[in-house]
Amino acid sequence: MRAIGIILAGGSNHRMRELSQKRAVAAMPVAGSYRSIDFALSNMSNSHIQKVAVLTQYNARSLNEHLNSAKWWDFGRKQGGLYILTPTITADNSVWYRGTADSIYQNLDWLKQSHEPYVVLASGDGVYKMDYNKILEYHIEKKADITVVCKEMEAGTDVSRFGVVRLASDGRLEDFEEKPMATDKTTISCGIYVVRRRQLIELIEKCAQEERYDFVQDILIRYKNLKRIYGYMMKDYWSSIASVESYYQTNMDFLKREVRDYFTRQYPDIYSKVLDLPPAKYNLGANVKNSLVSSGCIINGTVENSVIFKKVFVGNNCVIKNSIIMNDVYLGDNTYIENCIVESRDTIRANSRYVGEDGIKIVLEKNERYVI
Repeated sequence: MRAIGIILAGGSNHRMRELSQKRAVAAMPVAGSYRSIDFALSNMSNSHIQKVAVLTQYNARSLNEHLNSAKWWDFGRKQGGLYILTPTITADNSVWYRGTADSIYQNLDWLKQSHEPYVVLASGDGVYKMDYNKILEYHIEKKADITVVCKEMEAGTDVSRFGVVRLASDGRLEDFEEKPMATDKTTISCGIYVVRRRQLIELIEKCAQEERYDFVQDILIRYKNLKRIYGYMMKDYWSSIASVESYYQTNMDFLKREVRDYFTRQYPDIYSKVLDLPPAKYNLGANVKNSLVSSGCIINGTVENSVIFKKVFVGNNCVIKNSIIMNDVYLGDNTYIENCIVESRDTIRANSRYVGEDGIKIVLEKNERYVI
């Protein structure tokens, strides 16, 4: 393909509350077997983009461990490859990434050394499938400087955490408002962009000269009347997991057969790092309804309308309803969990009870299993 890829995965997010204390949002587990960044990486691979950079910074250890081999997404080639770009102290620079534009600027040499004419920029927190070739064709057809992937949200959706756009009849961007407090618009930016490589270098260098650091505020919004910026409408499933509520809802969406089949049974596939774990084991007394149970789990109790990630032990007489149990959790006997997200590597003592009364409750318990 005539493009290179950049995945922005370095930011922190207070909307994830305690869930982002351990890991970057792009490393959040999704749908039992995936990480959030797997969707962007798989889309890059399926679109035949051979050279991809992941820009990481905040709580990057878990994400870096997940990305320690490029083979899972088929980037282990002589041509191209997967690059993990973190903030680096140099003779000219000693600061962390101060924004999305600044993160690209600090790795501008990587862009300049590439020879592909286009760049696909994507966020690491989106759950979707997309052929970036179609956006590139649209971008070339419109002779656009920048193309923004947009989606029409259902009426009543809270769009205050997104960039909200207004498009003309020919698709050209007329207005862009970042995270508005109140708006009647329902078309949002999905955080996916296509731009000519030389154009991107020029814009990023100008931002740096003026000490501007944000790609949306300082490029998209600032240049909306000066550059040819177009919107490409996305019609298939798309979700951003960058808040506790949206993260919970996205995982619950995978309990719907049409969503599950779309991601797991329809071409192209979504790839992820594979762990050598035994299949889930259901012991006598296990009762599982409408749930995703991952490999390495041992189930002894009742699980309903829930997503159970890898290596989870569910004790005798446990009841789990409408909840997400993350990786490597031990649930003691007679535990009751409802409307909760249980953080990974937790040890929930026997006879515990956690219920999310007013929204989703995040359960954090001190881990004592590995104390020597």
